[in-house]
Amino acid sequence: MKEIKVVRRVLDVNEMMADQNRRRFAESNVFVLNVMSSPGAGKTTLLEKTLELLMPDVRCAVIVGDICTTNDADRLAKSGVDVVQVNTDEFGGDCHLAAHVIENAAANFDLAGLDLLIVENVGNLVCPAEFDIGEDARAVVLGVTEGEDKPLKYPLMFRVCDVALLNKVDLLPHLEIDIDRAEANILQVHPDMPVFRTSSKTGEGLEPWLQWIRKKVAAKKG
Repeated sequence: MKEIKVVRRVLDVNEMMADQNRRRFAESNVFVLNVMSSPGAGKTTLLEKTLELLMPDVRCAVIVGDICTTNDADRLAKSGVDVVQVNTDEFGGDCHLAAHVIENAAANFDLAGLDLLIVENVGNLVCPAEFDIGEDARAVVLGVTEGEDKPLKYPLMFRVCDVALLNKVDLLPHLEIDIDRAEANILQVHPDMPVFRTSSKTGEGLEPWLQWIRKKVAAKKG
């Protein structure tokens, strides 16, 4: 019973901080997108391509969460985007980014000069789904190499997200995954959620994804 109370207090404090972040982002009219996935889903490569195609028309910045290393941040920085790396080993190796961490990281940017702030969360299909960081929307990336059952095994992640990407579809000829079943499982957990089938290698499906982002950014600016 005590453990439940402690977890509740942690989430309550995080929610309060998330609300503060949300107000701050709203004041600057910057659209904040929290991108989540398991390790190896192709999230960083997808974001590299996304930034390449959005910039400079959309003014972007990125917060990257990882337990250790700056590998992903270094890759994204090559696009010319401003990047802040957060290593959670400083906080005991957390498997997610919390609202207070986002507050500190976002302080490194001129938010009024941004249209889009992307948070690349720590690779995990469980913990990041439980922590509101003050974002406007959440995206989940599912690599086709992970199997079609992941939405059913980790339903909270897919339930709390606003858009899903079935990624690495260029690998489908080499896999036994039923991609239609994977999409059906996503929609079983979260009916009517937009699902894009994407490949960073071939560019397949990227334009609908980019259009979704542009519309969200424009709505926040509007």
